[in-house]
Amino acid sequence: MSEVSFDALPVPAAPARRDIGLKARYRAERRFRLYGLLAVSVGLAFLAVMLVSVVGKGYTAFRQTAVTLPIAFDESVIDPRGRRATDPGVLVRADYPKLAQNALIEKLGIDPGDKAMVRKLKGFLSDGARVQLRDIVMADPSVIGTTRSVEILASANLDSAFKGQIDLAVDEARRKVSDQQVAWMNRLKAEGVMAGRFNIGLFTFGASSRPETSGMGVAIIGSFYMMAIVLLLALPIGVAASIYLEEFARKNRFTDLIEVNINNLAAVPSIVFGLLGLAVFINFMGLPRSASIVGGLVLTLMTLPTIIIATRAALAAVPPSIRSAALGLGASKMQTVFHHVLPLAAPGILTGTIIGLARALGETAPLLLIGMVAFVADRPSTPFDPATALPVQIYMWASEAERAFVERMSGAIIILLIFLMAMNITAIVLRRRFERRW
Repeated sequence: MSEVSFDALPVPAAPARRDIGLKARYRAERRFRLYGLLAVSVGLAFLAVMLVSVVGKGYTAFRQTAVTLPIAFDESVIDPRGRRATDPGVLVRADYPKLAQNALIEKLGIDPGDKAMVRKLKGFLSDGARVQLRDIVMADPSVIGTTRSVEILASANLDSAFKGQIDLAVDEARRKVSDQQVAWMNRLKAEGVMAGRFNIGLFTFGASSRPETSGMGVAIIGSFYMMAIVLLLALPIGVAASIYLEEFARKNRFTDLIEVNINNLAAVPSIVFGLLGLAVFINFMGLPRSASIVGGLVLTLMTLPTIIIATRAALAAVPPSIRSAALGLGASKMQTVFHHVLPLAAPGILTGTIIGLARALGETAPLLLIGMVAFVADRPSTPFDPATALPVQIYMWASEAERAFVERMSGAIIILLIFLMAMNITAIVLRRRFERRW
């Protein structure tokens, strides 16, 4: 047999080099990454502008200017006829602002007979001194005839001037504080009598027509009551409905209709739930208007779809092998769900609940329709008492024209944002801490 020379065999031609567009695809990928980075940067920029604007206007709300004065509880002013033993109402009707004015006159060394100078003192101290001094006397009538050092709030205009929020270089006629009041303010500041302190009243005071005595006390209590009602009602009802739909209900047109309606309710505007609450809970059931119980029920209806959807997703994420293993060992359907599936789905359920509560905490529209925008000065003792909520309080302060109310509005926004951030961070931490990956 003759030998075959491999050198003589034809060599196949190299395939033609084709341009498969790698450079173009790489460019498109870089552009897409750039667009994504640009979108994230724009979002962060808007967030930063919002936070800087809110914090810049609201951080001063946590400081309040006050004047420490030796108040002489003069009996000739409080009870000139000595009738308080037989008529306790005398102590309520006394001219307490005059006590504060007399103490300020003495502190500044003003001649009480100089009516022009005395008139310039008007608006220096807060009108809330009436209530403050009255409460001191009502709590301990033995103070009558004595002198005590009392910290009196400055008026809103003096507070703004003390914080540097009023341009004192403009003409006196164009600002709300006079040159004489500014001179007195600087004098008292130099003596250490007038100073800024932490504004505890922002968290304890109720509604007031005076900015310096207005606070979020009623709103905080009202929001607490509503969140407690939402948690007590929405969580068990939502989890029970989710377990039935996901684990026990048969898949048919009826359950499909329920699922579609639940998904639609999650997207319904919140003001619709306010109309529903107004019609059912107030007009039909006769529950008190402006009460936390009605607000809690309305927010429960609004939160239920969110909790149901999150709970069903958490239950569906549990692998079928868990169910099969439990059933194979002789567990009943209910034992399988409550002893094995539900504990494994608990982190997702808890996360969905916290997110639903955070959404309910920031709602305003449904609460406006059920009357929680009312002027409430006294703190509610039960959920059936008139109250308001944090977002509604922000809305009411935003409608005021005075700068001090705008300052408090921004301060309340900071508090609300802190609550919402804390709730969302808690949800993230719990999810990462207890979530199991399959």
